[in-house]
Amino acid sequence: MAAGYHHRSIIWQIAEDYSHCELLLRLPGYVPMPAFRDVVDVPLVVRRPHKSRMEVRNELGLGDDVKLVLFNFGGQPAGWMLKEEWLPTGWLCLVCAASDKQELPPNFIRLPKDVYTPDVIAACDCMLGKIGYGTVSEALAYKLPFVFVRRDYFSEEPFLRNMLEYFQGGVEMIRRDLLTGHWKPYLERALSLKPCYEGGINGGEVAAGILQKAATGRSYASDKFSGPRRLRDAIVLGYQLQRAPGGDISIPEWYAVAENELGLRATLENNEANKKSPFTELCIEDFEILHGELHGLPDTVAFLRSLAGLHCETDSHKHSEKRQIRERIAASTLFHWEEDIFVARAPGRLDVMGGIADYSGSLVLQMPIREACHVAVQKIHPSKQKLWKHALARQQNQGLGPKPVLQIVSFGSELCNRAPTFDMDLADLMDGDQPISYESAGKYFAQDPSQKWASYVAGAIVVLMTELGVRFNDSISILVSSAVPEGKGVSSSAAIEVATMSAIAAAHGLEIAPRDLALLCQKVENFVVGAPCGVMDQMASACGEANKLLAMVCQPAEVTGVVNIPTHICFWGIDSGIRHRYEAACCYLVHKRLF
Repeated sequence: MAAGYHHRSIIWQIAEDYSHCELLLRLPGYVPMPAFRDVVDVPLVVRRPHKSRMEVRNELGLGDDVKLVLFNFGGQPAGWMLKEEWLPTGWLCLVCAASDKQELPPNFIRLPKDVYTPDVIAACDCMLGKIGYGTVSEALAYKLPFVFVRRDYFSEEPFLRNMLEYFQGGVEMIRRDLLTGHWKPYLERALSLKPCYEGGINGGEVAAGILQKAATGRSYASDKFSGPRRLRDAIVLGYQLQRAPGGDISIPEWYAVAENELGLRATLENNEANKKSPFTELCIEDFEILHGELHGLPDTVAFLRSLAGLHCETDSHKHSEKRQIRERIAASTLFHWEEDIFVARAPGRLDVMGGIADYSGSLVLQMPIREACHVAVQKIHPSKQKLWKHALARQQNQGLGPKPVLQIVSFGSELCNRAPTFDMDLADLMDGDQPISYESAGKYFAQDPSQKWASYVAGAIVVLMTELGVRFNDSISILVSSAVPEGKGVSSSAAIEVATMSAIAAAHGLEIAPRDLALLCQKVENFVVGAPCGVMDQMASACGEANKLLAMVCQPAEVTGVVNIPTHICFWGIDSGIRHRYEAACCYLVHKRLF
């Protein structure tokens, strides 16, 4: 439905067509399709190599000591500007689908357009490309480490990616590093992998046999459910699948494991958070509360305990056979545990009255909700910061020694199909001795859609530099964990902005009044993220009080008081299932006419 209103009829037609199917042949790496009750799982469908590793290398005139990477982006010529220094010493790159007119460096070899890829895969030490069923399947089947780059708007990607990583065969490369040639740390990491897929690879033969039997009357189909019943199941169970991460609704084991190991989403930890344990009490004592108090909030207790628990995991994944979700590994090395960490919490909000008229200066009533965002921030000298391998390699290539770096980890990324980490040199936010413009900052974060989420977090740094003249000479490490539902109209973005701004301000000794902080956060969303929102959401998150309605006028962002909620009244927000989003063009017209 997210495709847009004018595409809904097509989507419903596809759903209805699916409802008449009686049998699903399901491949590894599948997207869950809960409406199908008659399912036959078949192995990977892969092409078999015709030549051995040495045969291919001999044809290329290469010995077995040369490291080979296959550059494979789906056979789509892209005019890549490849450079010799992008490869480590002793490496060669075999390029698929390179244009005949494209000049390649001496350590890049153009492959014929009709090259049989499985043979080349057999000769290589790793592959660099985008995720697709064919590349993932053949990489797993032949135990070839796969350095992959995310694809935009590819719905199958999270399932293929999780399968690839579950079988220890994948390394994600940031798109920025792909385009700028920082390949070395990823290729070296790929060589250390030990892919462990041991399943079948004869899916084509299995599927052909099933179809042949069906054609001769020996059908696998069942008449237990009618077409309308399956259509109803597709809607109802598909909605449940969206609402219950980790629920057992035909979710493959390798995907359910990834979700269930995501033990840091506050909504999934309320029960455990209420359990008293020495570790929980120790965790809370280790943090000094600078403003506010716990209010008995189980999500804050859970976040603090999870944060303290990361210290224990710093080295444990090196000695454990348990497959670790990548964002936890990244977070475990994010902080220097002998230095201060500042934690802030900001809730989402429920629009109780008047929100649609906030742009015109109407009085509105907003209520903070239970779901909130937690952000942990650490300011640390560059020489003490633990850099991720690719960030360290980038810094070493520049040859300037330690300098301030921003590193961010976002928990819950696997449930939203966004990159779990983001890093950048803080110098990239400066133009000489002045911060870059908001326009330039927006373009910087928009380069990679899978990492655009970082603009909500790093945008706070840009705004503080621009509006308050703050300069950041130390490195900054940030951990974000939000339980506020995204795209549901309850201000998930405002919660992230307010929590981030509050934590960064605390870490740097800045005292910012709640109203002023909300206005700064609005600038993050308006000028860096590029979403034309008003200030109501940020005001509600920054100034609201628990179990009270915040009364305010949004022109010019003034709180008029709070309204106590009678004890016999409860407010509930019901998810309509329709994703909320800002339409920039429409909002721009409204803004122009109102202001």
